[in-house]
Formats: sequence, structure tokens, C-alpha cells
Amino acid sequence: MKIAEIKEMTTNDLVERIEAEVANYHQMLLNHSISPLENPAEIKKLRRTIARMKTVLRERELNK
Repeated sequence: MKIAEIKEMTTNDLVERIEAEVANYHQMLLNHSISPLENPAEIKKLRRTIARMKTVLRERELNK
């Protein structure tokens, strides 16, 4: 997900999306520990997407 797409989201949508992506990330890690994923780079990509969303959320908190 691009940073521009993240900035367009409302704060409530962003919080919900972060929770969903974190749950997805943990599930992906669990699945990868049991049997290797076809593309383990997806874990890295998801982790960075979560970080981008949390960064935008923190920027909004500081600008209030």
C-alpha cells in the first residue's frame, strides 16, 4: 500500500486496518513457522506496510 493511499484514509479506518493487518501478520508468521510460505518476502512487505500506517497515525496524533 502506498503512503498516499494511507493518508487518504480516515483515522478510524486506519486504526481498524492496522488491527486487521497486524492480525494477518501474526497469522502469516505462524503459517510460515509451520510450513514455509511460497513467497517469504510478503512478511517483510506486510511489516513495512504496518509501519507506514502507524507512522501516519502518529503524525495525525502529533498534529492535533
